[in-house]
Amino acid sequence: MKKGNLMTQQSVVMGGAPEGFDARLVLREMERSAAPVLHIARDDKRMEAMRSALRFFAPDVPVVVFPGWDCLPYDRVSPNADISAARMATLAALVHGMPRQFILLTTLNAATQRIPAREVLREAAFKARVDSRVDEAALRKFLVRMGFTQSPTVMEPGDYAIRGGIIDIFPPGDSGPVRLDFFGDVLDGARRFDPATQRTTEKLDMVELAPVSEVILDEAAVTRFRQNYRIEFGAAGNDDPLYEAVSAGRKHQGIEHWLPFFHERLETLFDYMPGAIVTLDDQLTPARVARWDSIADQYETRKIAMNAKGRMDSVYKPTPPQLLYLDDDAWENQIAQHRAVQFHPLPQASGPGVVDAGGRIGRNFAPERQQESISLFGALASHIQTKLAQGPVVVASYSEGARERLSGLIEDEGLAETIPVLDGTRIGKSGLHLAVWALEHGFEAPDMTVISEQDVLGDRLIRKPKKRRKAENFLTEAQSLSPGDLVVHVDHGIGRYIGLEVVTAAGAAHECLLLEYAEQSKLYLPVENIELLSKYGHDDGLLDKLGGGAWQAKK
Repeated sequence: MKKGNLMTQQSVVMGGAPEGFDARLVLREMERSAAPVLHIARDDKRMEAMRSALRFFAPDVPVVVFPGWDCLPYDRVSPNADISAARMATLAALVHGMPRQFILLTTLNAATQRIPAREVLREAAFKARVDSRVDEAALRKFLVRMGFTQSPTVMEPGDYAIRGGIIDIFPPGDSGPVRLDFFGDVLDGARRFDPATQRTTEKLDMVELAPVSEVILDEAAVTRFRQNYRIEFGAAGNDDPLYEAVSAGRKHQGIEHWLPFFHERLETLFDYMPGAIVTLDDQLTPARVARWDSIADQYETRKIAMNAKGRMDSVYKPTPPQLLYLDDDAWENQIAQHRAVQFHPLPQASGPGVVDAGGRIGRNFAPERQQESISLFGALASHIQTKLAQGPVVVASYSEGARERLSGLIEDEGLAETIPVLDGTRIGKSGLHLAVWALEHGFEAPDMTVISEQDVLGDRLIRKPKKRRKAENFLTEAQSLSPGDLVVHVDHGIGRYIGLEVVTAAGAAHECLLLEYAEQSKLYLPVENIELLSKYGHDDGLLDKLGGGAWQAKK
């Protein structure tokens, strides 16, 4: 985002907004504007941290999540069915009605990707009331067009099963599957049930279904795809499995990466929330630049492979990136239409459009942990007593058990009995509180102090050492590879295995795996380091550039 665009009248840079405290600022923006808030996090981890903080401070405020695809741009696989269903459930909720004030959490990847237009979600819906007539054949066709998959039993969103006059459907969302009981062409009953126990959890008077996939394979969409595909790539050959599958009305693996070819136009998440306040996570701009560079790099790699001499018709034919993803200009155009608040954990230099929210990163007790002569919990108790004179103090723990242990240790230091709380709405204007809140680092605000368990005890997660493979298995595993197989090197990315070669270095012979990368670069990997490799599968045109930055951005 360019600095000049950020300094518009409705956009501000908000410093002094460390993690945890930024959730209070999001809630404050929603209350001041009486409008929904769209918060864009850098990644899934940051999104979940914001969700946890919002749950702590305001558990009654509606929070909706719009996840990004869990596959790389220009991949051959589709996003996970659960993720697709969750995305469509959120879009359907935005179209069919939400409260006036709510918070939508999403990631940078999801916000920079185009999605089906709102009218598609309005039209692609199925409604039926109990005791009314239903065209069962039309319902089955609807399920297929909307991306549902027939299975013996429904176990996850996107499944449907037909057993005589009973149709089980697992629609997108967290509500669970529904069972439709037909008597002839009349919907005799509808109920929601637990897929594990098959027990009824709720009786329904009306059933409303939304798509589970962003690709809707109706006749108009298939025709539109065929026309756009031929315009972009020319006449399709007989060995183009994607074109053949779509022409036959079948969903092909990875079909979502050609989403623009199926729709007359695509919109963005900003279009679904025209009056929303947009809050932006810290370091979002460098993450967005790296994201676009990765998309452009993978598109060029696919395009080079498509134009290579002697290629097969089945080679990947990539969609131009601007059709599916927001470039720099498109992103700035969308942001300019909203009030945007860019968070920074540290105070920023004063200037037009820059405000200080007043939050500061909390104290870390690392020095006390490293000195045996100093009592760690004595220092903690002293710090708490100092901060209690300024306002309430919250000690955030990762679990109930950890909270109980910290409670005893703090009380041993002579502090008054602590008050356990579950959420910020029950925190008084003073006093010490213990809460279950998975916060990595605490913060200090003008009206409260929050200390995290990690601030006191150090890193919560200790990774187990990797289990090294036995030496006698090295040669066996190397021989399991076939020349031409694609492998992934943890540091260098995707390359092609050529074969085994003996390399002489420092007067000694070493057996190495020869790997080929983009631009015919070679890498010799000693067989004893084979644990750095994993098989990727068979594909063309995916090789990373040896020494390039694209792999580090996308791995």
